[in-house]
Amino acid sequence: MTTGATADPRPLPLPDDVSAFYWDGARARRLLLQRCLRCSKLQYPPDVACVHCQSEELEPSEVSGRGRLWSYTVVDRVFHAGFADTVPYVVALIELEEEDGLRILTNIVDASPEDLRVGMAVEVTFEDRGDVVLPQFRPAVASS
Repeated sequence: MTTGATADPRPLPLPDDVSAFYWDGARARRLLLQRCLRCSKLQYPPDVACVHCQSEELEPSEVSGRGRLWSYTVVDRVFHAGFADTVPYVVALIELEEEDGLRILTNIVDASPEDLRVGMAVEVTFEDRGDVVLPQFRPAVASS
């Protein structure tokens, strides 16, 4: 029996023991990354050890969700059937303001590809997709 609503056909991430904190944070509308307790560096994506010093002493740390568009590409071909109704979409690297070189792979939403510029200010937003909430980024709203 169908309810009339079509489920979103795009694939969803599968949280595991290493990334569960990230997805739990997103569900709470918080952007959480790992911070190394030895060298204090932040990292993304979640991993079992620090990519900078290899310490296994990591803890979730909330970040601002503000940054700059470091690089992006416009995907205009359907590489997975679930994305057929969403092309074109933007895949981007965002450099977060907390650390030079701290970048997160994401999508840019609420903007047309023609309006994007490398270096523009962006901010996190959260997209509900079924049981998962995805951190996405959008052009920063100018504060008055």
